[in-house]
Amino acid sequence: MDRVLPDESVLESGQMVRLVRNGVLDGCQIVVSAAVSEQLRRKAARGRDAGLREMEQLRTAARSRGIPVENLDDRPGPLDDPDSAVLGAARSSGAELFTSRYLRAASARAEGIPVQHHQSRAPPEPSFAKYFDDATMSVHLREGQPPMAKRGRPGAFELAKVSDEELSRSQLDAMADELRLLARPDVSLPGADVIQHDRYRVAVTRPPFSDAAEITIVRPAVSLELEDYGLSDSMMDRFSRGAEGILISGAPGSGKSTLASALANFYHRSGKVVKTLESPRDLQVDEGVTQYAKLDGSFENSADMLLLVRPDYTIFDEVRRREDFGVYSDLRMTGVGTVGVVHANSPIDAIQRFVGKIELGVIPSVIDTVVYVKDGRISKVYGLELKVKVPSGMAEQDLARPVIVISDFEGGKPEYEIYTFGEENVIMPVQEGGGATGSARLAGEKLRELVLQYDPRAEVEVTGPSSAKVRVARGAMSAIIGRGGSNISALEKRASMHIDVSERDGDGAGSEAVPCECSESRSAVMLEAPGSSAWREADVLAGGQVVATVRVGRGGRIKVPRHSRDGRRLRQLHAEGVRLEIRGA
Repeated sequence: MDRVLPDESVLESGQMVRLVRNGVLDGCQIVVSAAVSEQLRRKAARGRDAGLREMEQLRTAARSRGIPVENLDDRPGPLDDPDSAVLGAARSSGAELFTSRYLRAASARAEGIPVQHHQSRAPPEPSFAKYFDDATMSVHLREGQPPMAKRGRPGAFELAKVSDEELSRSQLDAMADELRLLARPDVSLPGADVIQHDRYRVAVTRPPFSDAAEITIVRPAVSLELEDYGLSDSMMDRFSRGAEGILISGAPGSGKSTLASALANFYHRSGKVVKTLESPRDLQVDEGVTQYAKLDGSFENSADMLLLVRPDYTIFDEVRRREDFGVYSDLRMTGVGTVGVVHANSPIDAIQRFVGKIELGVIPSVIDTVVYVKDGRISKVYGLELKVKVPSGMAEQDLARPVIVISDFEGGKPEYEIYTFGEENVIMPVQEGGGATGSARLAGEKLRELVLQYDPRAEVEVTGPSSAKVRVARGAMSAIIGRGGSNISALEKRASMHIDVSERDGDGAGSEAVPCECSESRSAVMLEAPGSSAWREADVLAGGQVVATVRVGRGGRIKVPRHSRDGRRLRQLHAEGVRLEIRGA
């Protein structure tokens, strides 16, 4: 009796079950290696249990035809080298190896091990193709639900039921196995695969990653040329000669990748060397455009290889992770014309995604044109330029700084500015007449944050684009100004404004000051004074000067945290025996 040892590849493809059912293996003995079983268990733990299911069907089919199945106890060790484990099992058992892997079959022949290479035969077209028609954009298949499809075009589609039949887990698993025969996954993770086959991009998810098995198939609904977008002569000239750092933005399904494909074909037909960076590779481009995926799991490695082939333009679809922004910037800074695709709800959001990931002053060198796509059409185009100027809405000339001016491409009108304000990067819309919407509010909030540390009831009034008035308690005047004006000069520099400081109106004109009792607890300085229960806030005076402004609690009890600035001052005065008074503020 001949002995046959199947490996995991010929089991997963279902060919062993077919051979048994067709009577090809009648009179043989099937040997099941523990090394192969361990590989199937590991794959099942990652959500790919097709092999285990086929093993169960193999035993059932063999039993019905009287074919004995022997379990080989080859005690597999660490399966870092599955080929060696399977070849060792075939050698020790004296069985003929059945495999669908070409290299494993070639290795067996080289070692003198009997082997049959049963090449997997993929179907002529995937079974999910029946769900597509000319208007279908994507098909959504989920366990326990009928198949659904999005039909229409970007911005005008509907989700429709394709069939009333509810899909089972076994049907979805069979489709996933069929896809793996058609194409190797671009991304394969525990619980998820992404496979690109022809024009179809397929995302397969399964438990434990998803709560149920699901397959989503996306197909480009249209294929357009750049001329189909109805661009103006100036815009076509920009794409042809001026734009070399292009960012295509838009919401998911808006038509970003369609425009990226049109640009790639446009540059290729203009005599340029064009390459793409994609994961998965799903752009619909001409045959002369080479499509690169991640090299050894990294776009950084792909970019290093890309520079060796000297492209004129690189299409980067899509820029998502932080390292992707770095790769896009590095390619552009080396002189390669770069087109990036990024998800964003508005064109300004697309630019903002670069803020903080690369230096602010480098952004105009990396991105000179932002194209926003909505409903399959180009709805907005921005141009970026770096200038040294006073930001819109500010008047003082000494406030000039590097400013990224974002202008409407067709009209040339500035719409946004990006610059450093204080210690933060801000993006400000530009008003008609040059004023910046919200700049006064932003300046006032920044200044108020700075002066509250001197007086909790400080009043801040922004009187102009670069000037403000600050009114504080009499006792806080000297502290906010500082010796020789040092504190106020530092405040003006941080707030980028000229500041006038004055005493708060009516300060000291409230109720009469009354003596108060001071005590200390483990966490606070306690103040009590007759009549203070009617006050919400009060000034604490020492020698007639306001030393703190405090909030009055219920029953007139005042608690000041021991380790706060006011708490430390009050503890020192109390220790020195200074008489304290309270006046309602």
